[in-house]
Amino acid sequence: MRHVPLRRTNATLVTLLFTFAVVAPVPSFAMESTPNTVASPPSTSSQGQGSTKRKKTKSSGGQKQQRSDREFSDGFWVAYNLIYKDHDYAGGIAKLHSLGHDDDAAIANLIGYSSRKLGRYDEAKVWYEKSLAADPNFARTWSYYGMWYAEQGNLLKAQDILEKVRSICGTECKEYTELKSALEGNSVY
Repeated sequence: MRHVPLRRTNATLVTLLFTFAVVAPVPSFAMESTPNTVASPPSTSSQGQGSTKRKKTKSSGGQKQQRSDREFSDGFWVAYNLIYKDHDYAGGIAKLHSLGHDDDAAIANLIGYSSRKLGRYDEAKVWYEKSLAADPNFARTWSYYGMWYAEQGNLLKAQDILEKVRSICGTECKEYTELKSALEGNSVY
């Protein structure tokens, strides 16, 4: 039986733990405007999960870009938690604006959602439309926009939007089921 020095084992264990801590996935939450990864939120997919078309910073090396991406990601998650966990919609909006990517579909969607929650319906509509201009198939924005129409009393338009959400992600996605449940009066939106 071969004996491995204790120091080498501890160093290997620390390295492995650090590696897993750095690459561990971040949990997603239902019906919230979440990016697919922390490193590059928000990202594009066939079900319209936002976009990542952000301008690259001019730098001589990739290190500044990595730092910029990390700062964006960290800022996004701070805003995300302010909005969905703390229900600090005004604080979330301010943090999202500070990221400098208001034209991003997921960012605009979160600003629209927060504006709606604050009762700023005209602002919410502008931001939902901005989000959909950036990503016309962003199911989350369509769902929130349908809820906006329902709150305005336009249930026919909300039903049309429910059909749009179905065409994007089907009847099993959270965006569809949440909007449908709200339109049936089974949930609060």
